[in-house]
Amino acid sequence: MKTTHLPKEKIKRNWHLVNVKDQILGRATSQIATLLIGKHKPNLSFHHDHGDYVVVINADKIRVTGRKLKQKIYYRHSGYAGNLRELTLKQMMEKDPRKVIHHAVNGMLPKNKQRKDRLRRLKVFVDEKHTHQDKFIETKNG
Repeated sequence: MKTTHLPKEKIKRNWHLVNVKDQILGRATSQIATLLIGKHKPNLSFHHDHGDYVVVINADKIRVTGRKLKQKIYYRHSGYAGNLRELTLKQMMEKDPRKVIHHAVNGMLPKNKQRKDRLRRLKVFVDEKHTHQDKFIETKNG
């Protein structure tokens, strides 16, 4: 069997709309990561980036199970001594719910050179209004 590779110019990138209203955070973000990587396409090769664009709406209405709102902690450190910052999931959702989805998808992508380009194709919006209305060929609610 012969493996064919598409040149960068011939890769067709579709736009997917994912409504995460009342969906579980981990399940929704794993689906988003799959679309960004391009695992749903038949011409997948892991050393090429064949992923699509993903627009996520209703980021503030995502659900989590258990007691993660209080127990899940996001850490940030500036590199200086004593500068470790902690935010719970509830505080992060109040501050900016887009960062919660972005952080979860970031953790599910492969740790390689393509990660930054894939994350650039992720567009997260807090409500149903978004600026990419004219680009959708294929709509995915899920």
